[in-house]
Amino acid sequence: MGNNYWLMVIGLLVVYAVVLYFLSIRPQKKQEKKMQAMLDSLEVGDSVETSAGLFGVVIDISGDILIVEFGGDRHCRIPMRRQAVVNIEKANSVEE
Repeated sequence: MGNNYWLMVIGLLVVYAVVLYFLSIRPQKKQEKKMQAMLDSLEVGDSVETSAGLFGVVIDISGDILIVEFGGDRHCRIPMRRQAVVNIEKANSVEE
């Protein structure tokens, strides 16, 4: 086993690391950036879906804490962290 053998082994490890980066790490970072941009655009009046599967309307935002109103009678108001939001429907979006 000469020098060429070890160079091939090291070369293959480098190739595997690059493939791993492009197939798993990079898409995950892109998804995190997209999610952060969505959470940064959150405004009062937006309809949200939470990680628990609940749907509600944001009635107040104070830093990292949201007050979300749930239910048809609008008497259920729950504080939650921004990170609990998984989907946003903007209040001013036009439905066709």
